[in-house]
Amino acid sequence: MKDALAYGILTTDSVLDKLMATKREQIKKIHPYAITPPSTSTGNGRWQTCYRDSDNKRKNIKAQSEEALLDKLIPIYFSDSNIEKMTFYELYLEWLEYKKTVANSQNTIKRHEQHYRKYFEPSILHKMKVKRIDELMLETECNHIIREFNLPRKEWGNVKTIINGMFEYAVRKKYISVNPMEKVQILVKFKQVVRKTGKTETYNSDELKELNQYLERMYTETNDTVFLAVKLNFLLGLRVGELVAIKWEDYCDINHLHIVREEVRNQITNKYEVVEHTKTNRDRFVVLIPKAINILQKLEHQSEYIFVRDGKRITSRQVAYVLEKYAERQGLNTKSTHKMRKTYASNLNASGVPLDCIREMLGHSILSTTLGYIYNPLTEKETYDLITKAL
Repeated sequence: MKDALAYGILTTDSVLDKLMATKREQIKKIHPYAITPPSTSTGNGRWQTCYRDSDNKRKNIKAQSEEALLDKLIPIYFSDSNIEKMTFYELYLEWLEYKKTVANSQNTIKRHEQHYRKYFEPSILHKMKVKRIDELMLETECNHIIREFNLPRKEWGNVKTIINGMFEYAVRKKYISVNPMEKVQILVKFKQVVRKTGKTETYNSDELKELNQYLERMYTETNDTVFLAVKLNFLLGLRVGELVAIKWEDYCDINHLHIVREEVRNQITNKYEVVEHTKTNRDRFVVLIPKAINILQKLEHQSEYIFVRDGKRITSRQVAYVLEKYAERQGLNTKSTHKMRKTYASNLNASGVPLDCIREMLGHSILSTTLGYIYNPLTEKETYDLITKAL
């Protein structure tokens, strides 16, 4: 934001206006009393509502407009004394508004909202004063939520992101001095999840051979580049949103593809759109092997985007449809677009490519994430032969 102010992209007034607008929206959500407009019969009057003062006495408050009325409520709700009264839910709303300013994906915000409604609204934490929540109370309730909803470890990690983020925010805002989540211990057992296998998470050698033959045949018949996009991604391991957003300018040299953007679905308009960053906000270079280069050389430069249908960029949904239609024709269970990425990682690993190199190709920050993508992509015979050779 400092850079934006320095270069004149934002002004101090515009930033203050945005902050005030955010606070007004927060007050609309947490203010317990009706905000009444002027009477339509007289055509005059003022907006009004009421609030409780420090002595818990009910008082009326009026203003010429709704915005002015909300502005009068701001110092009441955001005063130091009001921090003492702040509930867990009010802190969540304030934290969520902050997250909206720093999160890259609207999907992230949507998931936070869904998780809060499901796990925290029924919780005793929902209406509790933040100042009264200590680590033992928090520990008890966290363990209760895991047990009540029979959560697996991964789902609890998603839920914990909310509560930990809220208290970290509260510490930074100086509402509280320490984050009570830091010493919370999970003592109950997580739901045991059956470990997935290569049979469901990857295309094995035989399956991939059959799928590639189908893709090549369909491309020959239709000249539809979406079939080549699917074929290429088994050689690139991109997120499907990255695959459909690559441009010819990203084909930076004969041996590499520069991954800098992705397609996302706008949760408000429900339309697909391209954003100029990847999921992790890091660009990366993916190696192009000769097979991948041959596929790219088959394509015409119809647009700035590499994969185009009828003059328009193809979408991730169209890629998914290819795999769904293939599974339907073969009488198989559909494997999602993400399984292409896991197949890519698993094949590299099975061929002895170093794990850290696979991590870089996938665009992961930490190796543990990459390990979750690696399965056995070989057929039973290939696996048997490999074990026999090893022993």
